[in-house]
Amino acid sequence: MTWPYVLFAFAAGVALPVQFGINAQLAAWLHSPIRAAFVSFLAGAIILGVAAALVFKPLPSWNRLGHAPWWVWLGGAFGAFYVAGSIFAAPKLGAAALISVIVAGQALSSLAVDQFGWVGFEQKPITAGRIAGMLLVGAGVALVRIF
Repeated sequence: MTWPYVLFAFAAGVALPVQFGINAQLAAWLHSPIRAAFVSFLAGAIILGVAAALVFKPLPSWNRLGHAPWWVWLGGAFGAFYVAGSIFAAPKLGAAALISVIVAGQALSSLAVDQFGWVGFEQKPITAGRIAGMLLVGAGVALVRIF
């Protein structure tokens, strides 16, 4: 029953190199990676606003929002950093190298998140197999950068 989630995640991954290229071109037109990230987020916010309106669920109360843990509000900040960083790096690294370095960073961070059970994830220890996987990711990054 996880196939729809895997396919959705795969489709999101397919979209990333295209998004990076579009945003890098936008940065060139606007002469600013930060302004390009802002425009990208603005367009995304409008689309998400329409999608949220179509969900037909009531909005949470201010009281409920006020009781959320402080760190849940950092998701947008991390998203902004991710988009701005990818816009900044894309023209210099190229699509394949950018994605491979991002995947390496995501994989390394994921090991720590799983190891300590941070931000709501189930705790899963770092194992020899996971370390071997990280070494293979690192080798993949090196091969993409070299060739």
